[in-house]
Amino acid sequence: MKSNTLINKFITYYRPHMKLFSLDIICATLVAVIDLLFPMLTRMALQDFLPDMVDKNSSLRPFLIFVVSLVGLYVIRTIVQYVVDFYGHVLGVRMEYDMRKKLFSHLQKLSFKFYDENRTGKLMSRMINDLNEMTELAHHGPEDLFISLIMLVGSFFAMIFIEWRLALCVYIFIPLLIFIAIKRRTKMSRSFKAVKKEIAEVNADLESSLSGIRVSKAFTNERYEIEKFDKGNMKFRGSKDEAYKNMAIFMSVMGFITNILNVVVIGAGGVLIYQGEMDYADLIAFTLYVNAFLMPIRKLTQFVQQFESGMTGFERFVEIMDIEPEIADKEEATSLDDVKGKIIFEHVSFSYNHQEKVLEDINLTIYEGMTIALVGPSGGGKTTLCHLIPRFYEINGGKLTIDNVDIRDMKLASLRGNIGLVSQDVFLFAGTIRENILYGRIDASDEEMVTAAKNARIHKFIMSLEEGYSTNIGERGIRLSGGQKQRISIARVFLKNPKILVLDEATSALDNETEILIQQALESLAKGRTTIVIAHRLSTIKNADQIVVITENGIEEKGTHDRLLTDGKLYAKLYHAQFKGYIPDHI
Repeated sequence: MKSNTLINKFITYYRPHMKLFSLDIICATLVAVIDLLFPMLTRMALQDFLPDMVDKNSSLRPFLIFVVSLVGLYVIRTIVQYVVDFYGHVLGVRMEYDMRKKLFSHLQKLSFKFYDENRTGKLMSRMINDLNEMTELAHHGPEDLFISLIMLVGSFFAMIFIEWRLALCVYIFIPLLIFIAIKRRTKMSRSFKAVKKEIAEVNADLESSLSGIRVSKAFTNERYEIEKFDKGNMKFRGSKDEAYKNMAIFMSVMGFITNILNVVVIGAGGVLIYQGEMDYADLIAFTLYVNAFLMPIRKLTQFVQQFESGMTGFERFVEIMDIEPEIADKEEATSLDDVKGKIIFEHVSFSYNHQEKVLEDINLTIYEGMTIALVGPSGGGKTTLCHLIPRFYEINGGKLTIDNVDIRDMKLASLRGNIGLVSQDVFLFAGTIRENILYGRIDASDEEMVTAAKNARIHKFIMSLEEGYSTNIGERGIRLSGGQKQRISIARVFLKNPKILVLDEATSALDNETEILIQQALESLAKGRTTIVIAHRLSTIKNADQIVVITENGIEEKGTHDRLLTDGKLYAKLYHAQFKGYIPDHI
C-alpha cells in the first residue's frame, strides 16, 4: 500500500478524539516554547542581571525575582508535560481500542473460507501485538513531529540572532543528517516488517501447541513440540536481531554526527571569543540552542524507528480490514418471516478452491417438516452440503432456496437465526454451563434454559454439581466428558428453537444409553421442523422420511430405509457392512 494512502487512513482514526488530540498538541506546544525560552533567558541573566549586580553593586532582588519566575515557568512546564504524557497515551489507547473493536467486528463478518486459510495465532498477533505498537505511534507521532518543528524553527532563528556564523556551521550538518535518515529508513522498514511476520508465526505455533497439549502429552511428543516451537522462535530472534542492528547503525551514526557538531560549535565559538567577536554568555546560550536544535533531530531519529514499527502494524491491520467479506447481505436482502422450512437445491455446485469440485450439480428437495438423512462414505460432501444452507460457504453454481426464496436474498442474521446446528466436533466456550447453554439464545430466561437442559437430558447431571449451572467447565469444556459436552451443545439448540435443524453426527460421542435418550429428545424436537441428519450409524436414521446416499459422484440414491434395503444398492451394502461385517467394494 502507498505510504500516503496508509497515512491518510491512519489520520482518520484521530477524528473521534479531536478534543483530546488538540489538548495534547497545545500542551506539547507549551513545553516546546518554554524549552526555547530557557537559553535566551539564561543569556539575558548572564549579560544583564549578573554584570549589573557585580559592577554597580545593585540589589539582588531583581535576580531573585528572575529565578523565581523561572521556577514558576518550570512548574507550568511540569503540569503540561503531565498532560502530554498521560492524556497523550490515553489518546493512543483509545485509538487502539477503536481499531481493535473495528477489527474484531470485521473478523466476525468474514466467511469460513477466510478462517480455513488463516491461522488463529497469526490473527491474534495482528489483533494484539501490531495494534499495541500502533498506540505509541498514535501518541508520539504527531506530538513529536509538531514539537520538533517548533524547536527546529525556534532554535534556527535564535542561533542566527546570537551568531550567524556559528549557525552556518550547524546548518551544514543538516543535509548529512537527512541523507542518513532516508538511507537507513528502507532497511529499517523491511527488518521491522520481518519481525511482525515472525512473531505472528510464533503466536500461531504457540496457539496450536497449547491447544493440542493433551495430544502431545499422550504421544510423549513434548520434545518435538519444543523443537518445533524453537525453530520459529529462533527465526523471530534472528529477525529482531537484524531489525535492532539496522536501528543501532542508524542511531549510532546519527549520535556521532550530533556529537561532532557540538565539538565544532565549541571549537568555532572558542575562536570567536578569542577574537573578541563573541562573549561567554553568547556561547553558552548558543550551545543550549544547539542542544535544543539537536533534540528534535534525535526525536525524529527515534520517530523513524517508531513510525516504521507502528505503521507496519497498522498496514497489517489495514490488510485485513480491506478484505471484503465473501458472504454479506445484499442491500435489498429480506428477513425470513414465518419460516416453513422447505429447502431446494437446484443444480448446486461447490468447491473450496474453485478448482476441484466437492459437490457437482446437486438437485435435492427437502419439504417442510421432513426429516432427511444424509449417509455415505466419508469425503462425499455431506457436511459441506449442510454448511451451504446457512451460507457458511457460498455456492459456486446453481441455486439454493428456503421457502422458494434464494438464500442469497436473505439477511444472514435472519437466515442463520432459523437454523440450528449440532455438530460432531462440539465447541464450548471457556466459562460456565449457564453461559454456554444461553449462547443458544442470550436473552432467554433461566426457566427456559432449564427446560432446554431437561430436554437435552443434562439437567440432572448439572444439578449434581456443587455449583450447578454456575460451574466453570474450563477451556473448550475440558472438565466435561464427551457426552456431557454434546448434550450441552444440544441444549443450546433446544433453547434456540429453530425451524430448521442440522444434526451432524449429533449423537456420535454418546454411550448407548444416553444416545437412546438424546435420540428420543431430538425426535421430539424435530416434530414440525425440517431436519437434516448426517449419520454414519445407520441404525439411528431408520425412521427418516427420506435417506439420501451421497458419494464423491453426487447423490446416488434416495428413498426410505426399507426401500433402499430392497433395492440392494450402495445403502444396503453400507447397512449390511455395519451389522454383518461385510465391507462393500465402493468404500
